[in-house]
Amino acid sequence: MPETMPADSVGLVSPTILNIDSPLVLDCGRTLPSYDLIYETYGVLNNAASNAVLICHALSGDHHAAGFHNADDKKPGWWDSAIGPGKAIDTNKFFVVCLNNLGGCKGSTGPTSINPETGKHYGPDFPILTVADWVRSQAVLADHLNIQQWAAVVGGSLGAMQAMQWAIGLPERLRHVLIIAAAPKLSAQNIAFNEVARTAIKSDPNFHDGYYAEHNTLPRQGLGLARMLGHITYLSDEAMGEKFGRELRNGTINYGYDVEFQIESYLQYQSSSFVERFDANTYLLMTKALDYFDPAKAFNDDLAATMANIQARSLVISFTSDWRFSPARSQEIVDALLSAGKNVTYAEIEAHQGHDAFLMPIPRYMEIVQTYMQQIANECSS
Repeated sequence: MPETMPADSVGLVSPTILNIDSPLVLDCGRTLPSYDLIYETYGVLNNAASNAVLICHALSGDHHAAGFHNADDKKPGWWDSAIGPGKAIDTNKFFVVCLNNLGGCKGSTGPTSINPETGKHYGPDFPILTVADWVRSQAVLADHLNIQQWAAVVGGSLGAMQAMQWAIGLPERLRHVLIIAAAPKLSAQNIAFNEVARTAIKSDPNFHDGYYAEHNTLPRQGLGLARMLGHITYLSDEAMGEKFGRELRNGTINYGYDVEFQIESYLQYQSSSFVERFDANTYLLMTKALDYFDPAKAFNDDLAATMANIQARSLVISFTSDWRFSPARSQEIVDALLSAGKNVTYAEIEAHQGHDAFLMPIPRYMEIVQTYMQQIANECSS
């Protein structure tokens, strides 16, 4: 944590764990009899409970979106650049909620949790989840917080798919939806990337069919390779070139197979740090949820018909250099919303950072989000 807390920080925050005893019926056909959700809140819920904003995290995200957990923290939450007093999502005006998705590994019930039926870690026995399952569990949290309707549901990447599912599946429970760096479903290429990542994990000799906790080990090599592959797809060629180029670590070529280029060193670092903080079974589960997301399938692949019941007004944002979820995929969403007669605003942000741009404090991006959120704040106070 900085020696002096920035004026626009939410400061020190503590997560809350909600134990839910009511069963959750999942799309896969299984039922979780009870489960925990860990979440954080920033700001104050107004008397009308009309200023609540839900932040949905992406694949490797969690509930810690803003502020610091303790004085020793070097980094704030994953979207601290956007959440806080006076920021794009202004905690002086909004009550902001972010949770670790069910199936996660940061405190919500998931593969690293103890299965009450066996007394052992769930591991690979934890049920496969869908984006719709997450939304249903998030609605239970909203009920607990006495939030009948979100002022906005906001998400980027996999988080944007959750935001979309909220608007489609529970249309009366949100007034606005912010869909950032998204797609209405994954392309074959994106599914292929996810499968290569899963294969790397499952091929690790320490994976033990997912029961690595029982062997007191971790599939570090496989998960690390998955992270390296994912990270490459999150960045643009321009961003990599600008940050690393072809720079050598030691200034000379060694004519060997050790790490020599700066980009190699960076990927190795990303790999080694990730495997110590993220669970391999959770990674498998999250990528499958990505693959399965296809809300139009229930509407004969008619995306406009899928959007027909949406009541929320929409802000859709894409980034020019995002080749994982290109602007064309966001435009599919916009076109479907317009065809369904919905109120939608679209912005394509000039950005060189690739898919990861949705996490960056790009001035034009933050300006658009802040302007849109200010309109929502005005509604809440009127």
